[in-house]
Amino acid sequence: MNQHVKAEIAEPVHIRPTATEDVVRLVGLKRSFGATAALDGVSLTVRKGEILGIIGRSGAGKSTLIRCLNGLERPDSGQVFIESREIGRLSERDLQPLRRRIGMVFQHFNLLSAKTVEENVALPLKIEGKPKAERLARAAELLQLVGLSEKAKAYPASLSGGQKQRVGIARALAARPALLLSDEATSALDPETTRSILALLKDINSRLGLTILLITHEMEVIRSIADRVAVIDAGRIVEEGAVWQVFADPKSEITRSLLGAIRPQLPPEIAGRLVAGEGAETILKVDVAGDAARGPLLSDLSASVPGPIRLVHGGIDHVQQQPVGTLFLAVPDSGGLAQTIAFLKDRGARVEVLGHVAGPV
Repeated sequence: MNQHVKAEIAEPVHIRPTATEDVVRLVGLKRSFGATAALDGVSLTVRKGEILGIIGRSGAGKSTLIRCLNGLERPDSGQVFIESREIGRLSERDLQPLRRRIGMVFQHFNLLSAKTVEENVALPLKIEGKPKAERLARAAELLQLVGLSEKAKAYPASLSGGQKQRVGIARALAARPALLLSDEATSALDPETTRSILALLKDINSRLGLTILLITHEMEVIRSIADRVAVIDAGRIVEEGAVWQVFADPKSEITRSLLGAIRPQLPPEIAGRLVAGEGAETILKVDVAGDAARGPLLSDLSASVPGPIRLVHGGIDHVQQQPVGTLFLAVPDSGGLAQTIAFLKDRGARVEVLGHVAGPV
């Protein structure tokens, strides 16, 4: 199978719209189960043509949020707007056409084992009452898009996990939705397959202008393809912004914790030597992004502040084409610490004193 096969399909390529066009708008959403508040006043927008990632730990409220979006849960209070239409008071019958505007990609694929790949992809159109010829033509277009044309007559049991998820994505696109909801779509996949699925979603977003909302607990998924990220914790949105800005300067403790798996951390052999009092060297954590990370920061620092300041760990990464870095510096306690901190802050860096070590690291 060639997973990189691309195909022109029926939809026109969209120009990126302005940020004022919202496909989803949530206003003060609340939903409780007994004494437990699953959602506690969530307000959020998903703009047309963007990829928004919603990230949080298990139990944070992600699943309840997605069920409120597709009308499977009714909020206790607040409003859910899909393409400017408030869905909270719609009957089940009136919700059906709206649900066709929302495609769903699931963690465990949810394919029907007794149906072929093309029948699985065409199923939403069959439910909608479309003629068989139209259904099969659309399925063929979408299987070509996801690189699985040769698997049209196969059954799900013969597919790999990545192939099953590609079928799930094709099925979610069958009815030409305005919004694609991805609910932990890569959590059951290995890293290489995850990368290929995320690349496919990014390609679909770019080529079709399709709005995508990603629900995940993995920061690497957010980093890979999202435009914006919203962090949910205990049913509340605790942080929101462009991905590179949130990565560069996380405001909440939960965001810093989630970033811990993919951002540089002080090596344990150095962290284990830190003490609160004075020592031979002070260890600084320096977060830089944008212009502060583009220039010769360390060489300028060495030229401006006397003393053997050393980089002991860290580096510069790129998120959304923006440099984002975390550096760990060792600064002699004998002098220059205050100057070093002042210099770094003046350059736009965020500086944290982690502690002191008795000897060189």
